Amino acid sequence: MVLLVALDESKPGWTALEYALDEHADDDIVVAHVVDPSQSGYGEFAHLGTEAMHERMQADASELFETARERATEQGCEITTELLTGQPAPTIVEYATDHDVDRIVVGSHGRSGFSRVLLGSVAERIARRAPVPVTIAR
Repeated sequence: MVLLVALDESKPGWTALEYALDEHADDDIVVAHVVDPSQSGYGEFAHLGTEAMHERMQADASELFETARERATEQGCEITTELLTGQPAPTIVEYATDHDVDRIVVGSHGRSGFSRVLLGSVAERIARRAPVPVTIAR
């Protein structure tokens, strides 16, 4: 089985990875991080330029992946990493559609009420559009 773990820097993102490592240690685990240049802070592109922003995002992702590999190694697992670019939900769904992914694991940020309606939920969008089963870890 191939699991795709959507990882960001949040606690729920790490919970998703820990779930995959605990429950699917014998499966192939692909850890994907999506960088969305459109979500950069105000003026970063104008100040740093697109090339510098892209390099910074890649460096941040490298650190994230290194920590993920360390956690996997501590549990006797190996992971593969993928750095993707775009909006998180559709990019994760597209990756799962285009590759032999059997399940997606994503963390839940636990929003409820008005903030969930206003901001939406990446996990919910992935679950609604994914071509494979989705586990939302809390």
